[in-house]
Amino acid sequence: MLSVKPMNNHDHYSLEENMQKKFTPILMLVLITLIVWACGPQVEAPQGEPISEIEERTMSVNGTGRIFLTPDIGYIAIGVHSENEDAAEAVADNNAQSQQVAVALDGYNIKPEDIQTQNFSIYPQQKYNIDDEPTKTTYIVDNTVFVTVRDLDQIGEILNDVIDAGANSINNIQFDIADKDTAVTEARQAAIDNANNQAVALAEAAGVTLGEIKNINSFSPGYPVPFMDGRGGGMMAVESAVPVSPGQMTITAEVNVVYIIE
Repeated sequence: MLSVKPMNNHDHYSLEENMQKKFTPILMLVLITLIVWACGPQVEAPQGEPISEIEERTMSVNGTGRIFLTPDIGYIAIGVHSENEDAAEAVADNNAQSQQVAVALDGYNIKPEDIQTQNFSIYPQQKYNIDDEPTKTTYIVDNTVFVTVRDLDQIGEILNDVIDAGANSINNIQFDIADKDTAVTEARQAAIDNANNQAVALAEAAGVTLGEIKNINSFSPGYPVPFMDGRGGGMMAVESAVPVSPGQMTITAEVNVVYIIE
C-alpha cells in the first residue's frame, strides 16, 4: 500500500534553500550584464542606431623634397707606394717621398687637422719562378693620408703638385657640403609641400573635404649624392692642373603625412 510521508516544516525550508542556491548565481549574472550594457559608451550612428564606435576616415600621402647644391669641400686619399728588396731601404724611400708630398701640401696652407694618416703598412711579397720556387722577396711600403680640401678651386693644382712631389697612389676623391643643416631643413619643407599638394589634388578628385593633419613621419635625409643630369659636371680646373669636376649634389628628404577626411 502506497504511503505518503507528510512534509514537515524542516523539509519545506530545505527545499527553498536549495532553490535559492541554484537561482542566485544566475540572477547575479543577469544583473551584472544589464549594468555593464547600460553603463557602456554608445554613439549614435547617422541612422540613429546605437553603435560602439565610428571609424575615422583618413588619407595617407608620401612626399619627397630635393635640394640641389654645389659641393664646397673635397676629400682625397693621397699615398706613396714603395718597393725594395731591403725592408729598411723600402721604408726610407717611402719616408723621403712622403715628406716631399707633405711639403707640397703645406704650400696650400692646409690645416694640420685636415691631414690624417689613413694607412701605413709594410709587408713582404714573395716572387716565384716558372717552377713555382721562391726566387726573391720584395718589401712593399704604403703610406696614405686623407686630406680635406676646403677650397675646391685649388684641388686640381694640389693633385698636380703632390704627384710631382712623389705621390703615386691617388684614389677615393669625394665631394661634400660642409654645412648641410640648412639644406636638410629646406628639403624637409619641400617634402611637406609636396605631400600637401598631392593630398589636395586627391581630395578634389575624390570629392571629399580635406581636414587637419593627424600624423607626420619624417625619414632621415640621406647623405648628399652626386647629381647626374646627362650634361656633365661643373667647371673644370685650370688647364695646368689635374682636371676635376665637383659637379652638383642633391639632398633628399621624405615624409609620410596622414590627413583626416571630414
